[in-house]
Amino acid sequence: MPLIRRLPKRGFNNAAFHTHYAIVNLDDLNAFKAGAVVNEQLLRESKLVRGHFAGIKILGNGELKHGLTIEADKVSAGAREKIEKAGGTVIPRRREDRSAEQKFVDVAPEAARTKAAVETPKRSTKKPAAKAKSPKKKAARKA
Repeated sequence: MPLIRRLPKRGFNNAAFHTHYAIVNLDDLNAFKAGAVVNEQLLRESKLVRGHFAGIKILGNGELKHGLTIEADKVSAGAREKIEKAGGTVIPRRREDRSAEQKFVDVAPEAARTKAAVETPKRSTKKPAAKAKSPKKKAARKA
């Protein structure tokens, strides 16, 4: 076996930052009554979505028999076309936890922001000059 395959793999891996969505196909949505509003809560109650996910993604596998109003984070192009063809609508899901994201947003009034921008000194983009070596240290090294 080559050496590269025997050595352990190290370094950055982006898997920890990947956003995981719960996948729901159009075939699964036929279980709901015509005109129902299908959202994450309804999908969890009907056991179509289990576990912890960042959102819901609707895929276009199968056919939708009747019109539904679907609230989801992501919808594939084929699924959107089939939902609208069946007489349904797609609504982008509103995230209830946006307040957690807004904690880090600066909420200072506009006047305070402009005042702070005026008072901050501009930084120089030049590199600092290299430090000159003293002749005493050179003489000490030669001796």
